[in-house]
Amino acid sequence: QVQLVESGGGLVQAGGSLRLSCAAAGLTCSRYAMGWFRQAPGKEREFVASIERSGGRTYYADPVKGGFTISRDTAKSTVYLQMNSPKPEDTAVYYCVGDAMTTWNIGIPHFRYWGQGTLVTVSE
Repeated sequence: QVQLVESGGGLVQAGGSLRLSCAAAGLTCSRYAMGWFRQAPGKEREFVASIERSGGRTYYADPVKGGFTISRDTAKSTVYLQMNSPKPEDTAVYYCVGDAMTTWNIGIPHFRYWGQGTLVTVSE
């Protein structure tokens, strides 16, 4: 049984930094594409970042490019999202995802597994 468990969410000031973690159980994160989505209050869920299973190629949504970094520690089976200089508009529930069922050839991949989410609130 696959479980993705996020942690590290909380309150952060704009311009600060925060690191989200996603511990993957039942899934070797180095063998699957992993990523992060988010959902802000009153908005649809949106893609944030992903990392490919082989080669480690990364993808980012335009609003977070240059500020957020996705990485993976295969020994710990954990995926991270480093958020530098977040803005109030980055406030959202962040979801860890794993095992892409589609490829970037046809757009943002659909992921098979989702975590429960962790709330990030960015204050002014």
